[in-house]
Amino acid sequence: MNQENVQQGVHLTFYCHLRAKHDGMLLSEWLLGQAKEHGLGGGSVFRAIAGFGRHGVLHEEQFFELADDLPVKIEFLLREDQAELLLQLVRVADVDATYARWPASFAVVSKH
Repeated sequence: MNQENVQQGVHLTFYCHLRAKHDGMLLSEWLLGQAKEHGLGGGSVFRAIAGFGRHGVLHEEQFFELADDLPVKIEFLLREDQAELLLQLVRVADVDATYARWPASFAVVSKH
């Protein structure tokens, strides 16, 4: 019998460029590392094929010279307190990124 423990929390997504860096490392790696270091569950990084941000510059996968500067999003499903901790770490580190957050319900589906 499947038993799911549905949790209420936050879907937290950061948006930046593929090659954006913080403290000498890729920002996506830094964010995942901070989450892991603080025991905040899992995160994933997704690369876009095209996009533009607050500066209005369009980046597309088809242009070779811009291929390394595509938009990425780094997503986390977290409890509210975990989302606040990660956002506080980002603020204290003075990270330059855009984020979005919205309520989420999540659970693990398992046969066991």
